[in-house]
This record gives sequence, C-alpha cells and structure tokens, in this order.
Amino acid sequence: MVKQLYTQGAEVTALVRDASPNCLLAREGLMQRIRRVYGSVSDFALIRRSLCEYSIKTVFHLASQTQVGVAKKDPLGTLEANVQGTWHMLEAARLAGVGETLVASSDKAYGASLHLPYEETHPLQGRYPYDVSKSCVDLISTMYGLTYGMRVGVVRCANLFGGGDLNLSRMLPDLIRATLRGEKFVIRSDGKYVRDFLYVEDGVTAYLLLAEELAKSPALAGEAFNFSLGIRVTVLELVRTVLEMMGRGDLQPVIQNSASSEVREQYTACHKARRVLGWSPHYTLEEGLKATIAWYTEFFADERRAKPAIASVCV
Repeated sequence: MVKQLYTQGAEVTALVRDASPNCLLAREGLMQRIRRVYGSVSDFALIRRSLCEYSIKTVFHLASQTQVGVAKKDPLGTLEANVQGTWHMLEAARLAGVGETLVASSDKAYGASLHLPYEETHPLQGRYPYDVSKSCVDLISTMYGLTYGMRVGVVRCANLFGGGDLNLSRMLPDLIRATLRGEKFVIRSDGKYVRDFLYVEDGVTAYLLLAEELAKSPALAGEAFNFSLGIRVTVLELVRTVLEMMGRGDLQPVIQNSASSEVREQYTACHKARRVLGWSPHYTLEEGLKATIAWYTEFFADERRAKPAIASVCV
C-alpha cells in the first residue's frame, strides 16, 4: 500500500510500532522516503496529534493483530489492538476532520454460516477471538460512518497473500520456506478447511478504489465491501498446488489435525464491489502464487547469504 501511494505521488505518513530491517519498506529503500511516526494504535493522543500535525486527508487503518493463533493465545492483546485501536483511529479521525478512512476488516468478521458464499448482508457473528475482534471492528466503523457522517469504508478481504509478509508462521511463507529446504510441510488442520484468497496487489487496488469512490460519493459512508477471488480452495489443495509449482510434488505434507477454534468453511461473493465500484481481481490464484513463490525464493536466498560463515577452529 505504501509503495503504491508513494509511486503515485502521495505524501505518506506511516505509524510504525516495531521497525524491522527486513520489512518491504526497508528492503526497497522506501522507509527513508516517507514520514514515520513511531508508536502504537493504543496511544490515542499520539494518533490524534499525528493526524492533525501532518494534515492527513485519508487514513488507511491497516494496523491490527492479524494472526488467528496469536489471537487464541492472547485475546486481550488482540482486542486491544483490533477493537480499541479501531475506535482510537476513528475518533481521532473524526476530531481531526479527516476526509476518508478505510478500515481493514476481514471475511472472518462473518463467523460461521450455513449460507455461503458470504455477502455483505450476512450477519456478523464471530465466535472466536480473532473473528470477534473483526466483527467488532465492522460494527464500530459502521457506527462512525452512519452516526457522524464520516466517510468510512470497510474492506472485507479474503486471505491476503503475496511477497513482503514477514509473518513467516503464515501458511504460504512457511510452506515455501519448508519446500525450499526440502522439508515436508506440516498442516495444522485436517487439510479440508475451505478458504478464499486474494493477491496482495489486488487488495491494494481495492483499498485505493474504495477511497476514491468515498471521496466522490458520501452516500457510501459506513458501507462494507467484500474483495476476493470468489473461489473455494481447501488447505490441502493449495499446499499441493504450491508444491507442484515449485517442482516438489514428492514432498507430501504431514497432516497434523490439531487446529481448533477456527471456522471450517469461508468464501465470499464480490457482486457488490463489481456492481458499485467496478472492481475485479487482476491476478488469478496461480498468477499470485507464482509471484509469491518468486519473492520468497529470493528473500530466503538473501537471508542465507547474509548469515556470517561459522569457522571451525581446533585448539
């Protein structure tokens, strides 16, 4: 998102909690070209000051705790980051007179449903820590949009994937790393969980398009939109696809079947985004996976080259 905004000539200010030397902004030399505010979404005074001091026109509220497993281990931290962080950002944006605020929700906000694919009219009924946090994010965002007339747009993306994600415990980075090492990938679930996906660059396009439409159409305030490929893919099918693309179909995955507190089947319909915004994904699943594999292959190769050689000394 930052890379795309900067390329288009925007003045970008980023809220940075933990700076990583390997993050995409640092690797591509963008970190020094943008304005940075160091802190957390839990610091309301910092957020309000930053929005006012830097005369922010549009907010892309992407900061959150994004790991389902971490949410289960640390529900309080997840609720503080995702739910409190959202009302902090929206209230600060209201007081600062920000133009548009785009809020990152998720298809997880819908929770489990007998009626699939998810549409924007489905109830928000998360039951597990991460899902609940996103259900709350949606409701709070809609409240600010409808009550205060703020131009708030809610973005419900399917599982985003692509290069640059340094949460290496996620399935795709972890799978690619294991495959490059010649190791069998361990699937935590039974492999039959169904998910929908979206390549990260299509996600960026979705955010930017919705921001532009919000600026033109105040009637969209508080509206939520699904963005995804609109497909049903099991975890096992995805793993096998990646293995075949990497030429390691011989590395059959290990089915651990230990996952819990997760919805078994999730995929979305994007009719509203197509009809109202004219949006559609540019990348197919295979095209996105090819680009993702290429990025992590280079990343892990650079990581290996950067490690100092260990000399063996006999005394």
